[in-house]
Amino acid sequence: MKSNQRNHGGLGVVAAGVLVLLLPIISPGLFDPLSRSSPSLFSEWNAPKPRYLHLLRSALQRENLTWQQSDFWTPLVDQGWRPCVDSASDPSALPNKSKGYIQVFLDGGLNQQRMGICDAVAVAKILNATLIIPHLEVNPVWQDSSSFTDIFDVDHFIDVLKDDIPIVKELPHEFSWSTREYYGTGIRHTRVKTAPVHASANWYLEKVMPILESYGIAAIAPFSHRLEFDNLPANIQRLRCKVNFKALIFVPHIRALGDALVSQLRSSTRQNEALGTNYLREVTDSKDKQGGGKIVVLHLRFDKDMASHSACDFGGGKSEKLALAKYRQVIWQGRVLNSQYTDEELRNQGRCPLTPEEIGLLLAALGFDSNTRLYLASHKVYGGEARISTLKKLFPLMEDKRSLASAEKMAKIQGKASLLAAVDYYVSIYSDIFISASPGNMHNALVGHRTYLNLKTIRPNMPLLGQLFLNKSMTWPEFLDAVVEGHKKRQGQIRIRKLNQSIYTYPAPDCMCHS
Repeated sequence: MKSNQRNHGGLGVVAAGVLVLLLPIISPGLFDPLSRSSPSLFSEWNAPKPRYLHLLRSALQRENLTWQQSDFWTPLVDQGWRPCVDSASDPSALPNKSKGYIQVFLDGGLNQQRMGICDAVAVAKILNATLIIPHLEVNPVWQDSSSFTDIFDVDHFIDVLKDDIPIVKELPHEFSWSTREYYGTGIRHTRVKTAPVHASANWYLEKVMPILESYGIAAIAPFSHRLEFDNLPANIQRLRCKVNFKALIFVPHIRALGDALVSQLRSSTRQNEALGTNYLREVTDSKDKQGGGKIVVLHLRFDKDMASHSACDFGGGKSEKLALAKYRQVIWQGRVLNSQYTDEELRNQGRCPLTPEEIGLLLAALGFDSNTRLYLASHKVYGGEARISTLKKLFPLMEDKRSLASAEKMAKIQGKASLLAAVDYYVSIYSDIFISASPGNMHNALVGHRTYLNLKTIRPNMPLLGQLFLNKSMTWPEFLDAVVEGHKKRQGQIRIRKLNQSIYTYPAPDCMCHS
């Protein structure tokens, strides 16, 4: 059931730091997390009550205690790594003649499709082929039909890669029959349906090259995670990095909206109040992204799809458990392995995404106080306002793109999940700190991108937090000490990619050079 959500108008007070969370829009009304009489908003469950009252009461009083500004605001030190995606000595130049055209049809949401685009460029290079601008499928969860050109600057994409592979926006007339509809109506000799997950370069040379040579075109569908991360030539790895970090930029109106949001988040309270709560200042100087108050992005994905797949207990009572179990059975038909474990086992293993209440307590323990401004953006939260009320009580100065931007500015992206996510991604890149409450494609993409830029990224210690939240007798000082100690070495320090790990999450050493 859809939550009852509305825009809220007040901007609140700008403090020394600004905290940005990736979350959906919420209602203006404050729900008292310590109250046990708030009404239910959803028919399938009872409005969840706070699960950690003993911690929450202390966290709400933290400004009355001896408190110092969080050390986590401190930027990362120079770790000796630099972006390294171009190679002047790379002998791989464009071939005299392309072997044919490669089409790919990409599944998933924005960030899964982003990784697929990078892989598609690499596959075209391996096959000495011309890439057609990738087709983005309509995801059944996100229900967004936005095309490549709706999201990414296609001319920039082609220009950056012009010395690596030939790219065309459309097929020539003689191949105009090769469409998504054509491949959905029967078996076609030019379609490759059997590309294994993390296929090798040799697989493409052996299986796809003959189709190119015979027909002049090959369409690969599905195409998601279809190229391995190891045993590839260095120039192919660098090319994937170049696509991800240089060729893929968002369309101008997404960048302009993102710049304006960042600028407004960094600006002073008095200026915002004087201009009006829904005023969105135009940004003309890119340096505005670097000045003013600090920004932290928290990615909090807590929709029904994720909550169900995790098989964890989120405190919504028997009705919620039954609703999530039914949803899980319908969507995944018993393929969720987590469902064989108890909630306690899942939490001890760090498999449960943090709830809004839990991430609020984590942020409070890390030193962020109630004067920290929150920017909320992402897909809708399962449970709506009732679920996020405790987080809002801990951090009352919450914002999102809808509360900051005018209706006119939002019109181009309203109802389009990929464009909404693109704005959040852009703001995240220009934040001082990024933290995610749930692993996933958005988390992985941003962790990698911020590593590439040497920006601070706090990775929640999920097994530790699971164990801490299971301990009902833990005091606030004990919780605080354990959280701070458990996250000292999880702030964006370079982690060298290991075998089978994603190049998009761990860009060193493939995309970076050590000086």
